[in-house]
Amino acid sequence: MPPPYPFNASFKDLQANLDHYVDVVFASLESDFLTMPKGPGFIEYPVFEAAYEALKQTTKGFQNFDTVVICEALFDSPMIFIVLRTILGFTPPEWAYMASNHTGTGVSQAQVRTLDRNIRLAPSAPMKLKGGALSRLNALVETACSLLKEGVPKEESGRLHRLDKADTKPGLVGLQHLGDLGVPYAMLLYERFLGRPFAGHRDSVSELIGDSLEIAIEEVLSKAKISFRKTKRAERIPGFDQAPDFILPSEFNPQVVIEAKITEDDGTARDKVTRIQHLAELAQQSERKTGKSFKVIACIGGRGFGERRENMRKLLLATKGLVFTLKTIQYLPKVLGKLPI
Repeated sequence: MPPPYPFNASFKDLQANLDHYVDVVFASLESDFLTMPKGPGFIEYPVFEAAYEALKQTTKGFQNFDTVVICEALFDSPMIFIVLRTILGFTPPEWAYMASNHTGTGVSQAQVRTLDRNIRLAPSAPMKLKGGALSRLNALVETACSLLKEGVPKEESGRLHRLDKADTKPGLVGLQHLGDLGVPYAMLLYERFLGRPFAGHRDSVSELIGDSLEIAIEEVLSKAKISFRKTKRAERIPGFDQAPDFILPSEFNPQVVIEAKITEDDGTARDKVTRIQHLAELAQQSERKTGKSFKVIACIGGRGFGERRENMRKLLLATKGLVFTLKTIQYLPKVLGKLPI
């Protein structure tokens, strides 16, 4: 009878019963894709709706889309900026790119991201911009007004214009019509079909979703009094072309590295498995060159890892069975106690 979890098995047992251990890990995987953390900068609907009404009144029912008028309203109701971007259907970087090309004013992606985030963090705070920041805001609003007035130009067959939406396709008349009558439900559903519901918010809190697993790892290690170094995003660590999430006991004497990965998508899971395989290859290279190596541990979550058996086989072999989930992470200190740290 093989041990209950792959991290309890010898490598020989793991190889002999690989599919069994794939089933064991699959059974312990959890998914929480129906809920997401709100995170800082989340906008409740009443706040969004109030800004929508402010824009609607400022433009007299979307009839007077004037750059100066809208910019003036923005200073009292900054959330109009978010509503305007939502009508366009653009991300902050996309809006920056269009504004730079349309007006000739230099508007960087980082500048628009920062402006967008600052508004979401303090939606009721009056906007205070001057100098270059004010010029960039004017360029963004001018571009939005121009695009929304034009609507969708005649497109070549086989291509879909980003403004080909129920509200923006015919130009301002579309906004006026839907502002008066509301959105046809079938069209709303079709546009939702083209873009996942909550896609923008999910992308913005992707790090928070991953943080839940990292926090669990920190709590388990700290409670067991095990020394560790948690790396920062994009941090450079000597000996690693991409820093692992945790290094035990430190980057100066790496004995164990831990990668914490959550995904609800099987394609992304494949990429994350490849990342962990690369760490295992680095460990082997280090042993060949210096005689010193480190163990690679994977802590995973999300239904994406449970979609493809071959991915899990590769992950188990790369880590020699050291794969944990939120259900089994409680056993991590005991397993680490058997490793040379």
